[in-house]
Amino acid sequence: ADTLRRTLHPGAAQSLRQSSDQTMIAKIALLTVVAIGAARVSQAGELSLVTVGSKVFTESVILGEIVAQLLESEGLKVRHRSQLGGTQLLWSALLSGEIDLYPEYTGTLMTEILRSKVGPGADLRELQRVLLRYGVDMSEPLGFNNTYALGITTSRARQLGIAAISDLRGHPELKFGFSNEFMDRLDGWRGLRRHYSLPQADVVGLDHDLAYRGLMSGAIDVTDLYTTDPEIQYYRLTVLQDDGGHFSDYRAVLLYRADAPARVPSMPRAIKRLEGAIAQEAMIAMNARAKLDRMPETQIAAEFLQKWLGLHRKPPIETRAMRLWKHTVEHISLVAVSLAAAICVAIPLGVISAHRPLVGQVILGIAGVLQTIPSLALLVFMIPVLGIGAPPAIVALFLYSLLPIIRNTYTGLRDIPRALIESADALGLTRAQQLRLIELPLASPAILAGVKISAVINVGTATLGALIGAGGYGQPILTGIRLDDMNLILQGAVPAAVMALLVQGLFELAERRLIPKGLRQG
Repeated sequence: ADTLRRTLHPGAAQSLRQSSDQTMIAKIALLTVVAIGAARVSQAGELSLVTVGSKVFTESVILGEIVAQLLESEGLKVRHRSQLGGTQLLWSALLSGEIDLYPEYTGTLMTEILRSKVGPGADLRELQRVLLRYGVDMSEPLGFNNTYALGITTSRARQLGIAAISDLRGHPELKFGFSNEFMDRLDGWRGLRRHYSLPQADVVGLDHDLAYRGLMSGAIDVTDLYTTDPEIQYYRLTVLQDDGGHFSDYRAVLLYRADAPARVPSMPRAIKRLEGAIAQEAMIAMNARAKLDRMPETQIAAEFLQKWLGLHRKPPIETRAMRLWKHTVEHISLVAVSLAAAICVAIPLGVISAHRPLVGQVILGIAGVLQTIPSLALLVFMIPVLGIGAPPAIVALFLYSLLPIIRNTYTGLRDIPRALIESADALGLTRAQQLRLIELPLASPAILAGVKISAVINVGTATLGALIGAGGYGQPILTGIRLDDMNLILQGAVPAAVMALLVQGLFELAERRLIPKGLRQG
């Protein structure tokens, strides 16, 4: 007992009594944060009457915005969940009912989504018939064909005498850089290499919008193009002739849930108005206005609807300050809810780990394995269970937050000198009293350090939530990468860095309130 009294600061006895009150206050605060966060998640996850999705490239976002505004003109309540990711994510979201419709391409349907159900030469009627088996219907083509192609700078093409894809066989030294989705598609690099017997081995995957930078800098020689990309003309690229007929047509269509028209009778009428209404030149021009002129997709869609369909739409004006506030609220919600839940779970697990070594090794091992799963993969794993938006992002962040808190709690408790525990036994304290009055206060510096680490990690990792529609600072970063706009990237990256510093500072201040005075450093 004397050892315990000598070890703690003379004012620690009062601190220990306050510790119980502070623990209770902390619990109430955490439960309040969780309740508020849960309410926000429920509100954010509530689907509008019609939910439109779009992929993470500019043309898809523009088409999604055109559809959304057209549906709104029919008096419908519409939500556009833009930049949700790739083909499989959107398809899964459509099947699960997370979204009601999204723009797709016939070539993607044949080679990716329905490749085991239809042949390579399937017509539109066959595609529609197979889609109905999944509870999905398809519009007629919207009017343009955005197929794949290979591109090379004109100067390089002239230097090497390359005009067609088959000419690439004679130049194995060329460096290829393809979009990540193209690398894995059956009609992408794998099928292209087999079809043309291409010998190139220096092939890398990268973001489609960054590939143009690679071409112009000479980092790569050849990349995949979408034939409606405005960069083809802007950078004066040579589109290699598909002389072997590898790439099929990629007619733009709308996929929608077959049960949606019964629920929203005016939706088929709106979709019908878009069929055949978007010419190839019009789509290229809209892409150029977004990617080269930096015009918002909402404004581009409104101008298209006014010019070609006679609809006068006035898109809402969102200032930079409004966007910053919106993204800040979303980001704080993701971090606060996931961190609060992790604290409530991880500290008890850390206590169990410290008092039961064998069980503790299992707990630490599982938490360690979770920490090694790539962030994007973990987000995708959550989608089949939780859908898209904030819920899967919060669960993924929660799982990432566990290890630092569990390990620091475990370490803090295990590092308490054995003599102090024996002194507590001599005072007649029960195990629960020892934990509440002695062990947790002594371990509080280590525990708080673990919480601080998790909080800072969460602030950064939460930016990836934008890929599945969770919002936050990742949204401007994702848009900036897509549009090659450094200003937009900084609008997300700088606030995220500032928030991480603020979190660090807040925890430094919290140490003065949560750590007993005799245990503070400095």
